Amino acid sequence: MIFGIATVSLSGTLEEKLRAAAAAGFDGVEIFENDLIASPLRPREVRSLLDDLGLACLLYQPFRDFEGMPGVLRQQALDRAEAKFDLMGELGTDRILVCSNCSPQALGERSRIVADLRELGERAAKRGIVVGYEALAWGRHVFDHRDAWAIVEEVDHPSIGIILDSFHSLSRAIPSDSIRAIPADKIAFVQLADAPKLDMDLLYWSRHFRNFPGQGGLPVSEYVAEILRTGYQGPLSLEIFNDRFRGWSADLIAADGLRSLRHVEDAASRQLGRPSPVPPPPDRVRPEFVEFAVEAKDVRALEGMFQSLGFTRTGVHRTKAVTRWQAGSVNLVINADAVGFGHGFAVTHGASICAVGLTVPDRDAVAARAAYLGIKAVDDEEAPGNLSVPALRGIGGSLVYLVGEDDVAAMWAEEFAPTGELADPRPLTIDHLAAVVRIEEYLSWQLYWRSLLGLQQSLQSDVIDPSGLVLSQPLQSADGALRLTLNASEATGTLSSRFVEHSFGGGYQHIALGTSDLVAKAKRLAESGAETLSLPDNYYADLSARFGFDADIRARLAGAHILYDRSGEGEYWQLHSRAFQKRFFFEFVERKAYEGYGAPNAGIRLAAQERFKPGVL
Repeated sequence: MIFGIATVSLSGTLEEKLRAAAAAGFDGVEIFENDLIASPLRPREVRSLLDDLGLACLLYQPFRDFEGMPGVLRQQALDRAEAKFDLMGELGTDRILVCSNCSPQALGERSRIVADLRELGERAAKRGIVVGYEALAWGRHVFDHRDAWAIVEEVDHPSIGIILDSFHSLSRAIPSDSIRAIPADKIAFVQLADAPKLDMDLLYWSRHFRNFPGQGGLPVSEYVAEILRTGYQGPLSLEIFNDRFRGWSADLIAADGLRSLRHVEDAASRQLGRPSPVPPPPDRVRPEFVEFAVEAKDVRALEGMFQSLGFTRTGVHRTKAVTRWQAGSVNLVINADAVGFGHGFAVTHGASICAVGLTVPDRDAVAARAAYLGIKAVDDEEAPGNLSVPALRGIGGSLVYLVGEDDVAAMWAEEFAPTGELADPRPLTIDHLAAVVRIEEYLSWQLYWRSLLGLQQSLQSDVIDPSGLVLSQPLQSADGALRLTLNASEATGTLSSRFVEHSFGGGYQHIALGTSDLVAKAKRLAESGAETLSLPDNYYADLSARFGFDADIRARLAGAHILYDRSGEGEYWQLHSRAFQKRFFFEFVERKAYEGYGAPNAGIRLAAQERFKPGVL
């Protein structure tokens, strides 16, 4: 499959966009007209640069306001087309996008539209050019790919085909199986974009909020599957209009773009039952351990925190200053070794979560999938002595270790000598991991987890921090065994933004641990001297009013500093530790038939952390 990207999707000058697309590994580009007009390079010089970079010019676009124009405007449109055909010859491309007319002067008479496109086809044929007709979702008379196909079918010209664009179709909820009516040889080009599900004007939605497949909420892989079902073998190309993309690194965006195309082609092929060149996402994945990097001077304080939270030191690494801590089924690792990856991470980021270990059925298959998606593996030079299992570069420079299900017991036994101490056997799990990332990487990390492990996206939350808005995107595996929340903020004063600044790039800010009885757990935490976050009486007064709690329930929740939420039949309880050296904190949760993360309480928690300055950034 040929993969392309429209230059409008990337930031920078035309030359910078082309170099970024080539560096990422794209086969070709769509030249967006405004990018060419603004460039000092003449079309032949652009073609020469494309040749030097190994890129093809797959498409020239857009050609607007063509069909159905009255009177003299029709001839002017045809004259403009001839000028663009000349330019395309210099660029070395044989395809042009003609989008459905939006001009208020355009006439909607079908016979006129057909005649105009047939005339354009005659002129294009003399140049060896194929014209692709695209239905804009906001077109004046044509705004549905089914209508565009009916017109192309009536035109019945070998130089006129249809261009399918996932955003224009899916934003209008047009059934993707309608594509089955279109023969493959009449699909001139395919453009792909995802987007968050928003209720707004279609043009504004398109121009500001498109993103890559795997970053939004539209069923793009199903759309691509229907295209592939026709037998189409032409390019899949990205056309993204996004305000944030225009301000971010073209190299980062281009790399994400290629990853998204590989991801969506793989997903579409699997939906059709076709072979794929890459192993599928694992059908099971769960967190096995979380590793903390600290310098020697901080070990005693962190061990004291772990003990107060109910963890027991059950293992000591056989060759390194690394210890294993357990409670229930949760494994935490303290890495205080004076050399190696953990030491470098602690020096750079401070006391931090430096790695997570994930258990998967086939670690080598996941590693192979990561390589196909362009996710960087870590070699022994970068993490000396750390790679008894494959490792990938993760959030904020951390590592993601891939542990085979059959290798778990041997890994712990071979690397750690038991201390003889027994861990608290009462049920405790890792409910979810919460990471904070730079706002410009927010969509990138969503794509990372969704494409690599097949995590599913649920509704994004807008969290109100006392200093601004924080975006929070939950992701989870199909069985809920692995849950993540990705958080980011454009407001520099929020806790999330300050965490990114102090950690030099972001990372995991807290671990949520699941228990079956949070009130009892809170009592044990208090008895062991754990420092937990205090909440105001006003919160509990409001809670009682909203949920009808009696004085006894209110007193028990308030006395334990527990947050509460209810959704339908589901209930959720939360309790937070204070932060360790302004870096990370723990959350304890109890969930009963509850699928969220307590979003209504996030602002209360953030305000409480803001008040407790000594333990928060």
